[in-house]
Amino acid sequence: MWDVVTGGGDHHAVVDVDQSRLQGTIEDLDAGLGQAPREGTVSFEGGRALPVVGQPGTVVSRTATQNLLERQLLRGGSHKLPTETKQPDIGDEEVRQALADFGRPAVSGPVTFVLAGRTVVAPPRLFSAGLSMEEVDGRLEPRVDGELMLEALAPVMREVGQEPEDARFVVRRGKPRVVPAKVGVEVDPAEIEEHFADVAVRRGAERVLRLKGRTTSQPAFTTADARALGITERVSTFTTHFPYAEYRNVNLPRAAELIDGTVLQPGQTFSLNDTVGERTKANGFTEGYVISDGLFRKDLGGGVSQIATTTFNAIYFAGLEDVEHKPHSVYIDRYPEGREATVAWPTADLKFTNTTPYGVLIKAHVRRSTPSTEGAATVSMYSTKRWRITSSNGPRTDYRSPQVRYLQAEDCEEAIGSPGFSVNVFRTFHPLGSGKVLRKEKFHTDYIAAATVRCGAPPKPEKKPKPRDG
Repeated sequence: MWDVVTGGGDHHAVVDVDQSRLQGTIEDLDAGLGQAPREGTVSFEGGRALPVVGQPGTVVSRTATQNLLERQLLRGGSHKLPTETKQPDIGDEEVRQALADFGRPAVSGPVTFVLAGRTVVAPPRLFSAGLSMEEVDGRLEPRVDGELMLEALAPVMREVGQEPEDARFVVRRGKPRVVPAKVGVEVDPAEIEEHFADVAVRRGAERVLRLKGRTTSQPAFTTADARALGITERVSTFTTHFPYAEYRNVNLPRAAELIDGTVLQPGQTFSLNDTVGERTKANGFTEGYVISDGLFRKDLGGGVSQIATTTFNAIYFAGLEDVEHKPHSVYIDRYPEGREATVAWPTADLKFTNTTPYGVLIKAHVRRSTPSTEGAATVSMYSTKRWRITSSNGPRTDYRSPQVRYLQAEDCEEAIGSPGFSVNVFRTFHPLGSGKVLRKEKFHTDYIAAATVRCGAPPKPEKKPKPRDG
Protein backbone atom coordinates (compact mmCIF):
# COMPACT_ATOMS: atom_id res chain seq x y z
CA MET A 1 0.00 0.00 0.00
CA TRP A 2 2.94 2.36 0.82
CA ASP A 3 4.54 1.62 -2.51
CA VAL A 4 1.19 2.41 -4.29
CA VAL A 5 0.74 5.69 -2.46
CA THR A 6 4.35 6.97 -2.48
CA GLY A 7 5.95 5.11 -5.28
CA GLY A 8 8.18 3.21 -2.75
CA GLY A 9 11.96 3.36 -2.23
CA ASP A 10 14.63 2.88 0.51
CA HIS A 11 15.85 5.65 2.95
CA HIS A 12 18.88 5.55 5.30
CA ALA A 13 18.41 6.46 8.95
CA VAL A 14 19.89 9.87 9.87
CA VAL A 15 21.95 10.06 13.12
CA ASP A 16 21.53 13.34 15.02
CA VAL A 17 24.59 14.19 17.21
CA ASP A 18 24.56 16.32 20.37
CA GLN A 19 28.20 17.42 20.22
CA SER A 20 28.38 18.59 23.82
CA ARG A 21 27.17 15.31 25.26
CA LEU A 22 29.29 13.28 22.82
CA GLN A 23 32.47 15.13 23.82
CA GLY A 24 31.62 14.46 27.46
CA THR A 25 31.33 10.76 26.65
CA ILE A 26 34.71 10.79 24.89
CA GLU A 27 36.29 12.52 27.91
CA ASP A 28 34.86 9.84 30.20
CA LEU A 29 36.33 7.16 27.94
CA ASP A 30 39.70 8.90 27.98
CA ALA A 31 39.67 9.22 31.79
CA GLY A 32 38.84 5.53 32.21
CA LEU A 33 40.95 4.00 29.46
CA GLY A 34 43.61 6.54 28.53
CA GLN A 35 46.92 7.19 30.26
CA ALA A 36 47.95 10.82 30.55
CA PRO A 37 51.58 11.68 29.79
CA ARG A 38 53.87 12.27 32.80
CA GLU A 39 55.12 15.81 32.66
CA GLY A 40 58.78 16.52 33.14
CA THR A 41 59.53 18.51 36.28
CA VAL A 42 62.06 19.23 39.03
CA SER A 43 61.64 17.58 42.42
CA PHE A 44 63.21 18.69 45.70
CA GLU A 45 64.34 15.98 48.08
CA GLY A 46 66.63 16.29 51.09
CA GLY A 47 68.04 19.61 49.97
CA ARG A 48 68.72 18.54 46.39
CA ALA A 49 67.03 19.51 43.09
CA LEU A 50 66.47 16.44 40.88
CA PRO A 51 65.25 16.25 37.25
CA VAL A 52 62.15 14.19 36.53
CA VAL A 53 62.03 13.05 32.89
CA GLY A 54 58.67 13.31 31.11
CA GLN A 55 56.96 10.21 29.65
CA PRO A 56 54.49 10.08 26.72
CA GLY A 57 50.94 8.90 27.34
CA THR A 58 48.15 7.17 25.40
CA VAL A 59 44.93 9.11 24.93
CA VAL A 60 41.64 8.43 23.16
CA SER A 61 41.64 9.82 19.61
CA ARG A 62 38.75 12.25 19.62
CA THR A 63 37.95 12.46 15.87
CA ALA A 64 38.33 8.74 15.18
CA THR A 65 36.30 7.83 18.26
CA GLN A 66 33.50 10.23 17.28
CA ASN A 67 33.36 8.75 13.78
CA LEU A 68 33.32 5.24 15.22
CA LEU A 69 30.46 5.98 17.58
CA GLU A 70 28.37 7.65 14.87
CA ARG A 71 29.03 4.82 12.40
CA GLN A 72 28.36 1.96 14.76
CA LEU A 73 25.37 3.46 16.55
CA LEU A 74 22.91 1.44 14.44
CA ARG A 75 25.12 -1.59 13.96
CA GLY A 76 26.37 -2.20 17.51
CA GLY A 77 29.11 -4.74 18.10
CA SER A 78 32.51 -4.64 19.78
CA HIS A 79 35.30 -2.43 18.46
CA LYS A 80 38.79 -1.41 19.48
CA LEU A 81 38.88 2.18 20.76
CA PRO A 82 41.03 4.44 18.55
CA THR A 83 44.00 5.90 20.53
CA GLU A 84 47.02 8.08 19.85
CA THR A 85 50.30 8.91 21.61
CA LYS A 86 50.47 12.26 23.43
CA GLN A 87 53.80 13.80 24.27
CA PRO A 88 54.25 15.71 27.59
CA ASP A 89 54.04 19.50 27.47
CA ILE A 90 57.24 19.70 29.54
CA GLY A 91 60.07 17.88 27.88
CA ASP A 92 63.74 17.38 28.66
CA GLU A 93 64.77 20.81 27.44
CA GLU A 94 62.29 22.59 29.70
CA VAL A 95 63.43 20.48 32.69
CA ARG A 96 67.10 21.35 32.07
CA GLN A 97 66.21 25.01 31.82
CA ALA A 98 64.21 24.90 35.08
CA LEU A 99 67.10 23.20 36.89
CA ALA A 100 69.50 25.89 35.72
CA ASP A 101 67.21 28.85 36.36
CA PHE A 102 65.73 27.87 39.74
CA GLY A 103 66.24 24.30 40.97
CA ARG A 104 69.99 24.23 41.60
CA PRO A 105 70.32 27.91 42.67
CA ALA A 106 67.47 27.49 45.17
CA VAL A 107 69.25 24.73 47.09
CA SER A 108 72.78 26.06 46.62
CA GLY A 109 72.96 27.32 50.22
CA PRO A 110 71.01 28.35 53.32
CA VAL A 111 68.50 31.19 53.39
CA THR A 112 68.48 33.60 56.33
CA PHE A 113 65.08 34.56 57.72
CA VAL A 114 64.78 37.87 59.60
CA LEU A 115 61.69 38.88 61.56
CA ALA A 116 61.26 41.41 64.39
CA GLY A 117 65.00 41.73 64.84
CA ARG A 118 65.53 37.98 65.19
CA THR A 119 67.47 35.90 62.70
CA VAL A 120 67.63 32.21 61.85
CA VAL A 121 69.59 30.39 59.15
CA ALA A 122 67.47 27.80 57.30
CA PRO A 123 69.34 24.96 55.54
CA PRO A 124 68.21 23.58 52.14
CA ARG A 125 67.58 20.11 53.61
CA LEU A 126 64.69 21.66 55.57
CA PHE A 127 63.26 24.46 53.44
CA SER A 128 63.28 22.37 50.25
CA ALA A 129 60.24 20.48 51.61
CA GLY A 130 58.12 23.49 50.65
CA LEU A 131 59.46 23.81 47.08
CA SER A 132 58.06 22.41 43.85
CA MET A 133 57.68 23.37 40.17
CA GLU A 134 54.54 23.50 38.06
CA GLU A 135 53.85 23.81 34.33
CA VAL A 136 52.65 27.24 33.19
CA ASP A 137 52.22 27.87 29.47
CA GLY A 138 54.75 25.20 28.54
CA ARG A 139 57.35 26.25 31.14
CA LEU A 140 58.16 25.18 34.68
CA GLU A 141 57.59 27.86 37.30
CA PRO A 142 58.60 27.64 40.99
CA ARG A 143 55.94 27.13 43.61
CA VAL A 144 56.39 27.68 47.36
CA ASP A 145 54.09 26.14 49.97
CA GLY A 146 54.52 28.38 53.02
CA GLU A 147 52.74 26.06 55.44
CA LEU A 148 54.80 23.03 54.43
CA MET A 149 58.02 25.02 54.59
CA LEU A 150 57.28 26.36 58.09
CA GLU A 151 56.40 22.87 59.26
CA ALA A 152 59.73 21.55 57.97
CA LEU A 153 61.61 24.53 59.45
CA ALA A 154 60.08 24.12 62.92
CA PRO A 155 63.37 22.87 64.50
CA VAL A 156 65.15 26.14 63.64
CA MET A 157 62.33 28.68 63.48
CA ARG A 158 61.44 28.77 67.21
CA GLU A 159 63.47 31.97 67.72
CA VAL A 160 61.95 33.86 64.79
CA GLY A 161 59.10 36.21 65.58
CA GLN A 162 58.25 37.58 69.00
CA GLU A 163 55.78 37.29 71.83
CA PRO A 164 53.89 40.45 72.75
CA GLU A 165 55.97 42.69 75.02
CA ASP A 166 54.44 45.13 77.46
CA ALA A 167 55.60 48.72 77.53
CA ARG A 168 58.21 49.27 80.21
CA PHE A 169 60.26 52.01 81.79
CA VAL A 170 63.99 52.65 81.80
CA VAL A 171 65.91 55.45 83.46
CA ARG A 172 68.39 57.28 81.26
CA ARG A 173 70.43 60.19 82.58
CA GLY A 174 68.24 60.35 85.64
CA LYS A 175 64.97 60.58 83.69
CA PRO A 176 62.37 57.82 83.26
CA ARG A 177 61.66 56.90 79.66
CA VAL A 178 58.95 54.70 78.15
CA VAL A 179 60.12 51.75 76.07
CA PRO A 180 57.23 51.18 73.64
CA ALA A 181 55.22 47.97 73.75
CA LYS A 182 55.50 45.39 70.99
CA VAL A 183 52.72 43.34 69.47
CA GLY A 184 53.12 39.61 69.05
CA VAL A 185 54.45 38.75 65.59
CA GLU A 186 54.83 35.42 63.82
CA VAL A 187 55.91 34.33 60.36
CA ASP A 188 53.19 34.66 57.72
CA PRO A 189 53.18 31.66 55.31
CA ALA A 190 51.69 33.85 52.57
CA GLU A 191 54.67 36.20 52.84
CA ILE A 192 57.06 33.28 52.35
CA GLU A 193 55.11 32.12 49.34
CA GLU A 194 55.30 35.59 47.82
CA HIS A 195 59.00 36.32 48.30
CA PHE A 196 60.99 33.11 48.92
CA ALA A 197 61.47 32.15 45.25
CA ASP A 198 63.08 35.52 44.46
CA VAL A 199 65.49 35.26 47.41
CA ALA A 200 66.37 31.61 46.74
CA VAL A 201 68.07 32.36 43.40
CA ARG A 202 70.40 34.96 44.93
CA ARG A 203 73.96 34.23 45.99
CA GLY A 204 75.88 34.36 49.22
CA ALA A 205 75.03 37.16 51.63
CA GLU A 206 72.09 38.26 49.47
CA ARG A 207 70.13 35.13 50.39
CA VAL A 208 68.22 36.97 53.13
CA LEU A 209 64.43 36.99 53.45
CA ARG A 210 63.26 39.95 55.55
CA LEU A 211 59.72 39.36 56.75
CA LYS A 212 57.14 41.74 58.16
CA GLY A 213 55.18 38.90 59.78
CA ARG A 214 51.63 39.01 61.00
CA THR A 215 50.27 40.25 64.30
CA THR A 216 49.17 37.50 66.66
CA SER A 217 48.32 39.33 69.91
CA GLN A 218 48.41 42.72 71.58
CA PRO A 219 50.41 43.56 74.73
CA ALA A 220 48.51 43.77 78.02
CA PHE A 221 50.26 47.05 78.97
CA THR A 222 50.44 49.37 75.97
CA THR A 223 52.63 52.38 75.27
CA ALA A 224 49.62 54.63 75.81
CA ASP A 225 48.97 52.97 79.18
CA ALA A 226 52.54 53.67 80.27
CA ARG A 227 52.52 57.31 79.21
CA ALA A 228 49.18 57.90 80.93
CA LEU A 229 50.73 57.02 84.32
CA GLY A 230 52.62 60.32 84.50
CA ILE A 231 55.96 58.79 85.55
CA THR A 232 58.14 61.77 84.70
CA GLU A 233 60.71 62.37 87.46
CA ARG A 234 62.47 60.95 90.47
CA VAL A 235 60.46 61.71 93.61
CA SER A 236 62.70 59.97 96.18
CA THR A 237 65.87 57.93 96.54
CA PHE A 238 67.65 56.32 99.47
CA THR A 239 70.94 54.47 99.91
CA THR A 240 72.15 52.24 102.75
CA HIS A 241 75.64 50.78 103.13
CA PHE A 242 76.76 47.38 104.33
CA PRO A 243 80.04 45.72 105.32
CA TYR A 244 81.66 42.95 103.30
CA ALA A 245 80.11 39.51 103.50
CA GLU A 246 79.85 37.24 100.52
CA TYR A 247 76.28 36.18 101.36
CA ARG A 248 75.24 39.85 101.20
CA ASN A 249 76.78 40.08 97.72
CA VAL A 250 74.41 37.28 96.67
CA ASN A 251 71.17 37.99 98.52
CA LEU A 252 71.00 41.78 98.24
CA PRO A 253 71.55 42.00 94.45
CA ARG A 254 69.08 39.14 93.91
CA ALA A 255 66.34 40.88 95.93
CA ALA A 256 67.06 44.19 94.19
CA GLU A 257 66.88 42.48 90.80
CA LEU A 258 63.40 41.12 91.57
CA ILE A 259 62.14 44.52 92.77
CA ASP A 260 63.74 46.61 90.04
CA GLY A 261 61.33 47.84 87.39
CA THR A 262 58.16 47.28 89.42
CA VAL A 263 55.37 49.68 88.39
CA LEU A 264 52.57 50.47 90.82
CA GLN A 265 49.29 51.68 89.42
CA PRO A 266 47.35 54.33 91.39
CA GLY A 267 45.77 52.60 94.38
CA GLN A 268 47.93 49.46 94.03
CA THR A 269 49.70 47.98 97.07
CA PHE A 270 53.27 46.70 96.92
CA SER A 271 54.31 43.60 98.89
CA LEU A 272 58.00 42.80 99.15
CA ASN A 273 57.34 39.14 99.94
CA ASP A 274 55.03 38.78 96.94
CA THR A 275 57.54 40.54 94.68
CA VAL A 276 60.73 38.84 95.86
CA GLY A 277 59.19 35.48 96.66
CA GLU A 278 60.38 32.88 99.12
CA ARG A 279 64.08 33.08 99.83
CA THR A 280 65.24 29.69 98.57
CA LYS A 281 68.26 28.40 96.71
CA ALA A 282 66.07 27.79 93.67
CA ASN A 283 65.09 31.47 93.78
CA GLY A 284 68.73 32.55 93.81
CA PHE A 285 69.35 33.08 97.54
CA THR A 286 71.98 31.72 99.86
CA GLU A 287 72.39 31.32 103.61
CA GLY A 288 73.28 34.37 105.70
CA TYR A 289 72.67 35.99 109.05
CA VAL A 290 69.21 36.97 110.28
CA ILE A 291 67.97 38.24 113.66
CA SER A 292 65.66 35.95 115.62
CA ASP A 293 64.59 36.63 119.20
CA GLY A 294 67.30 39.23 119.50
CA LEU A 295 70.02 36.80 118.40
CA PHE A 296 71.91 36.40 115.13
CA ARG A 297 71.54 33.05 113.39
CA LYS A 298 71.96 31.69 109.87
CA ASP A 299 69.07 31.24 107.45
CA LEU A 300 68.38 31.45 103.71
CA GLY A 301 68.00 35.03 102.49
CA GLY A 302 69.99 36.65 105.27
CA GLY A 303 70.57 40.33 104.50
CA VAL A 304 67.38 40.89 102.48
CA SER A 305 66.17 43.17 105.26
CA GLN A 306 68.78 45.67 104.04
CA ILE A 307 66.73 45.95 100.83
CA ALA A 308 63.52 46.20 102.89
CA THR A 309 64.99 49.07 104.93
CA THR A 310 66.24 50.88 101.82
CA THR A 311 62.86 50.45 100.11
CA PHE A 312 61.00 51.63 103.21
CA ASN A 313 62.99 54.86 103.30
CA ALA A 314 62.41 55.42 99.58
CA ILE A 315 58.65 55.11 100.00
CA TYR A 316 58.83 57.16 103.21
CA PHE A 317 60.33 60.14 101.37
CA ALA A 318 58.06 59.60 98.34
CA GLY A 319 55.10 60.15 100.67
CA LEU A 320 53.48 56.79 99.91
CA GLU A 321 51.17 55.16 102.44
CA ASP A 322 52.77 52.73 104.90
CA VAL A 323 50.56 49.66 105.12
CA GLU A 324 52.83 47.20 106.92
CA HIS A 325 56.40 47.33 108.13
CA LYS A 326 58.16 45.65 111.01
CA PRO A 327 61.30 47.22 112.49
CA HIS A 328 64.16 44.98 113.54
CA SER A 329 63.81 43.76 117.10
CA VAL A 330 67.23 45.24 117.90
CA TYR A 331 68.70 48.45 116.55
CA ILE A 332 71.35 48.11 113.79
CA ASP A 333 73.44 51.26 113.72
CA ARG A 334 73.95 51.35 109.94
CA TYR A 335 70.21 52.03 109.55
CA PRO A 336 68.36 55.24 110.47
CA GLU A 337 66.69 54.67 113.83
CA GLY A 338 62.94 54.33 113.63
CA ARG A 339 63.05 54.18 109.82
CA GLU A 340 63.99 50.62 109.04
CA ALA A 341 62.23 47.37 108.28
CA THR A 342 62.84 43.66 108.41
CA VAL A 343 61.16 40.91 106.43
CA ALA A 344 60.77 37.16 106.87
CA TRP A 345 58.97 34.65 104.71
CA PRO A 346 56.01 34.47 105.05
CA THR A 347 55.31 36.19 108.36
CA ALA A 348 56.88 39.68 108.25
CA ASP A 349 56.31 41.77 105.12
CA LEU A 350 56.86 45.29 103.83
CA LYS A 351 53.75 46.73 102.20
CA PHE A 352 52.86 50.21 101.00
CA THR A 353 50.13 51.68 98.80
CA ASN A 354 50.42 54.16 95.95
CA THR A 355 47.81 56.71 97.08
CA THR A 356 48.71 59.21 94.34
CA PRO A 357 46.88 59.65 91.00
CA TYR A 358 50.13 58.75 89.18
CA GLY A 359 52.02 55.55 88.60
CA VAL A 360 55.16 54.78 90.61
CA LEU A 361 58.26 53.15 89.10
CA ILE A 362 60.62 51.42 91.54
CA LYS A 363 64.29 51.14 90.61
CA ALA A 364 66.66 49.13 92.81
CA HIS A 365 70.40 48.58 92.50
CA VAL A 366 73.18 47.11 94.66
CA ARG A 367 76.88 47.87 94.48
CA ARG A 368 78.63 44.80 95.85
CA SER A 369 81.09 45.07 98.73
CA THR A 370 84.71 43.94 98.77
CA PRO A 371 87.02 43.08 101.67
CA SER A 372 88.25 46.69 101.55
CA THR A 373 85.09 48.64 100.54
CA GLU A 374 81.51 48.85 101.72
CA GLY A 375 78.62 47.86 99.52
CA ALA A 376 75.64 50.09 98.84
CA ALA A 377 71.95 49.42 98.18
CA THR A 378 69.92 52.14 96.48
CA VAL A 379 66.16 52.26 95.86
CA SER A 380 64.53 55.15 93.97
CA MET A 381 60.91 56.05 93.23
CA TYR A 382 59.83 57.76 90.00
CA SER A 383 56.44 59.42 89.54
CA THR A 384 55.13 63.00 89.51
CA LYS A 385 56.17 64.92 92.61
CA ARG A 386 53.22 66.13 94.72
CA TRP A 387 54.88 67.29 97.95
CA ARG A 388 58.14 67.71 99.83
CA ILE A 389 58.86 65.33 102.72
CA THR A 390 60.99 66.10 105.79
CA SER A 391 61.79 63.78 108.67
CA SER A 392 62.65 64.43 112.31
CA ASN A 393 63.43 62.26 115.33
CA GLY A 394 62.34 62.56 118.91
CA PRO A 395 64.78 61.69 121.70
CA ARG A 396 65.62 58.12 122.62
CA THR A 397 63.71 57.01 125.70
CA ASP A 398 63.27 53.96 127.93
CA TYR A 399 66.79 52.61 127.65
CA ARG A 400 67.16 48.86 128.25
CA SER A 401 70.49 47.34 129.19
CA PRO A 402 71.72 44.20 127.43
CA GLN A 403 71.83 40.93 129.29
CA VAL A 404 74.43 38.18 129.03
CA ARG A 405 73.23 34.91 127.58
CA TYR A 406 75.12 31.64 127.54
CA LEU A 407 74.32 29.31 124.66
CA GLN A 408 75.54 25.74 124.26
CA ALA A 409 74.14 25.01 120.79
CA GLU A 410 76.59 23.81 118.13
CA ASP A 411 75.89 26.84 115.90
CA CYS A 412 76.42 29.33 118.72
CA GLU A 413 78.28 32.50 117.76
CA GLU A 414 79.40 35.02 120.29
CA ALA A 415 78.19 38.63 119.98
CA ILE A 416 78.54 41.92 121.82
CA GLY A 417 75.23 43.24 123.11
CA SER A 418 73.70 46.67 122.59
CA PRO A 419 71.11 48.61 124.61
CA GLY A 420 67.46 48.85 123.66
CA PHE A 421 65.42 52.04 123.52
CA SER A 422 62.26 53.63 122.15
CA VAL A 423 62.09 56.42 119.60
CA ASN A 424 59.52 58.43 117.65
CA VAL A 425 60.08 59.52 114.05
CA PHE A 426 57.91 62.18 112.40
CA ARG A 427 57.21 62.38 108.64
CA THR A 428 56.04 65.84 107.59
CA PHE A 429 54.35 66.65 104.27
CA HIS A 430 54.93 70.15 102.81
CA PRO A 431 53.41 71.73 99.68
CA LEU A 432 55.93 72.00 96.85
CA GLY A 433 57.87 75.25 97.13
CA SER A 434 56.49 76.04 100.56
CA GLY A 435 57.50 75.53 104.18
CA LYS A 436 53.90 75.09 105.28
CA VAL A 437 52.78 71.79 106.78
CA LEU A 438 50.11 69.72 105.07
CA ARG A 439 50.17 66.93 107.63
CA LYS A 440 52.48 65.05 110.00
CA GLU A 441 52.72 61.32 110.75
CA LYS A 442 54.36 59.59 113.73
CA PHE A 443 56.23 56.26 113.58
CA HIS A 444 56.94 54.72 117.00
CA THR A 445 59.60 52.01 117.40
CA ASP A 446 60.64 49.96 120.44
CA TYR A 447 64.01 48.21 120.24
CA ILE A 448 64.83 45.45 122.67
CA ALA A 449 68.34 45.16 124.07
CA ALA A 450 70.55 42.82 122.09
CA ALA A 451 72.05 40.29 124.45
CA THR A 452 75.75 39.70 124.83
CA VAL A 453 76.16 36.09 123.70
CA ARG A 454 78.78 33.76 125.11
CA CYS A 455 79.11 30.21 123.95
CA GLY A 456 79.32 27.52 126.58
CA ALA A 457 77.91 26.78 129.96
CA PRO A 458 77.38 29.66 132.34
CA PRO A 459 80.06 29.93 135.02
CA LYS A 460 79.29 28.32 138.35
CA PRO A 461 78.72 30.78 141.16
CA GLU A 462 81.73 31.23 143.38
CA LYS A 463 81.46 29.67 146.83
CA LYS A 464 81.87 32.11 149.68
CA PRO A 465 84.48 31.06 152.25
CA LYS A 466 83.15 30.06 155.66
CA PRO A 467 84.01 32.56 158.41
CA ARG A 468 86.74 31.44 160.80
CA ASP A 469 86.20 31.29 164.52
CA GLY A 470 87.76 34.32 166.26
